[in-house]
Amino acid sequence: MIKRDIENKIRYFTGKFPVVTLTGTRQCGKSTLLRHSFSDYRYVSLEDTDVRQIALEDPRGFLTQYDEKTIIDEAQHAPNLFSYIQTKVDLAEKTGMYILSGSHNFLLMENISQSLAGRTAVLKLTPFSVQELEKAGKLPKKINQWLFIGGFPRIYDKNIQPADFFPSYIQTYIEHDVRTLKNITDVSAFVRFLKLCAARIGQLLNVSSLANECGISTPTAQSWLSVLETSYVIYFLRPYYKNFNKRLVKSPKLYFCDTGLASSLLGLKTEEQLSTHYLRGELFENMVINEHIKQYYNEGKEPNFYFWRDSNQNEVDLLIEKGGNLRAVEIKASATLKTDFFGGLKHFQSFSGIADDDLSVIFGGDADFLTSNGKFTSWRNIG
Repeated sequence: MIKRDIENKIRYFTGKFPVVTLTGTRQCGKSTLLRHSFSDYRYVSLEDTDVRQIALEDPRGFLTQYDEKTIIDEAQHAPNLFSYIQTKVDLAEKTGMYILSGSHNFLLMENISQSLAGRTAVLKLTPFSVQELEKAGKLPKKINQWLFIGGFPRIYDKNIQPADFFPSYIQTYIEHDVRTLKNITDVSAFVRFLKLCAARIGQLLNVSSLANECGISTPTAQSWLSVLETSYVIYFLRPYYKNFNKRLVKSPKLYFCDTGLASSLLGLKTEEQLSTHYLRGELFENMVINEHIKQYYNEGKEPNFYFWRDSNQNEVDLLIEKGGNLRAVEIKASATLKTDFFGGLKHFQSFSGIADDDLSVIFGGDADFLTSNGKFTSWRNIG
């Protein structure tokens, strides 16, 4: 099993909180991580209908049997269980009693906010990161291969071809997650909507345009986007809020949590097709932002990430705000170094006052380079 970077943070929080909650997109490896790395805990899954029925009908009896050091997987299936967990951990005054996990972030967090606020640490697991696969010796050698495959664990564990994995993943996601969160009757329209979202990677979100192209209403499009975001399929990168006396765009950009899934939705059948695909640059940009997000999540932190664009189309792909300071990142899929890659960063620096050391370009090459303009970082060394 490939070691997950978030494991240390989960272990740390089991010594600080009575409950630790692990959430994340479907099939990102939550159950595997918890079962194999926390073998000193008993494991029970509420996906099992018999077990779920007991948790629903007799939550007190369920928690008497699973009194402590228990992993409760897909915990959102028994919402009434959370208030009983609250009572139990408050009386026991112990740490590390329960680890909860689930894919339905909205349902899970709704129950936590009602019953377990202040009693649980919440962590998010993502598909494999570049660093995790590099350490395991399984990182694809070529950037196009990495963009095409993505990081879902089952692909690597079972050696499944992406063309076989993702159609089944999408079908499972719709059947289990979407219909639980939203009563979507027109499945074909929702799949079409998913594909249209993939075609808008890295673009400013225009909900009305997306709705019109899909043939649905704008409120429906907004509702479906919320479902996709809640279930960790997509996320939005917000524009930087500080104006620097410039007119700024106000719409967020849309990205996918895994480029392999996005590539499948775009109809790509082989990694070779990426070489000439019109969205290759956007997929690379998506991947780089994903890797930064993964690092933050693995450390138990929420990222403060933005992009910046003014009315003259001057832009910085990624702004990272940390401790009151900004780091500006330009993202280029090209494997060839070009000094003008720093043009947008230098323009931003001219009025933002950002330091030279906080400017960097992440590019599609395989080695880092330090130049007089700044540092070029390989996609393999994002960190």
